[in-house]
Amino acid sequence: MPIKRYGVLRAAVIDRKIETTDTPHYQIHLRAAGVDYRAAVNVRSQQSPPELLHLAVDAFAHPVLDLLAALPDGFSELDSRPGGPALDYIRGNLFQRQDMRPVPTAEPGPENDLGDFLDHYVRRALGDPEARVYVFGQAWGPEPKADKVFHFSPGNGIHDVHMNQGNDGRFTGDDGVYQDGGLLLRFAGTWVAIFLAFQSQAWHTDDITGHRLPEIPEPGPAPTPGPGEPDHLARIVGALANPVGPAPEAESVTLLNASPSDLDLTGWSLLDRAKNRQPLTGTLAAGATVRVAVSAPLALGNRGGTITVLDAQGLKVDGVAYTADQGAREGWTIVF
Repeated sequence: MPIKRYGVLRAAVIDRKIETTDTPHYQIHLRAAGVDYRAAVNVRSQQSPPELLHLAVDAFAHPVLDLLAALPDGFSELDSRPGGPALDYIRGNLFQRQDMRPVPTAEPGPENDLGDFLDHYVRRALGDPEARVYVFGQAWGPEPKADKVFHFSPGNGIHDVHMNQGNDGRFTGDDGVYQDGGLLLRFAGTWVAIFLAFQSQAWHTDDITGHRLPEIPEPGPAPTPGPGEPDHLARIVGALANPVGPAPEAESVTLLNASPSDLDLTGWSLLDRAKNRQPLTGTLAAGATVRVAVSAPLALGNRGGTITVLDAQGLKVDGVAYTADQGAREGWTIVF
């Protein structure tokens, strides 16, 4: 079953500590509305390979940020559904998975392991009283005892600050959709996003359970797909979300066949942020583009959104996101 008490903690950083035990974590002491919390962030996997996949995005932009900015300090429980502030690494189009890199748990010297990379941004937040950290994961507490790391009382916190779907073995019970963890940091005028995943996790998962899909080739580290992989055969390269003129407007999405072979789009579909679906048809020649006119129920809108293209098996081929600022420019095509 999915993880319990999924949500996001908005708080200020008070302290941090890098653990080097058998199950090392990067520990963050946080405070919100007078309540102390500890965020336990995995820096090593209990499964092989042990190095986590990591991605830090400076100047992060995504429509989810507008929803997060409205949240109060403290822990907010979130519904695991599309269109809200809950994170989903696969369906939310937060980043391109091939941008993640495996990072060692601990290495001698500065700025060369996962603890160092996390500390780079958390120290920045620690030195900025106006900064806020948004920690996504599973809440625990309050406990009838003091915190074991920072010793505040009562113990209280959040963990599972990583991808929480596509698990293998004994961790499949934690699978679910729209319940992924992560760290988002808000500084004056900018956001930073940190995403973490285990190398043992799958990137094609069931839309209901979040379990890995059997017999589906997993995306490799290369930007081009291997045999049988649907990822990035076609790319979403543009979208007209705010055409000139009154509603209903002639919105469109432009697709590029990035592969060396023609693509039969029969059974393929486009999805918007609310998971409304529009079927695709026809053949897209190798290297060619096609401008797809958007029709109901699919809707882009000019307040930010996501666009996803699925193949005939329902597997994600590509996905993008755009912000309200991008969507506000009437008549301009957003380029991805």
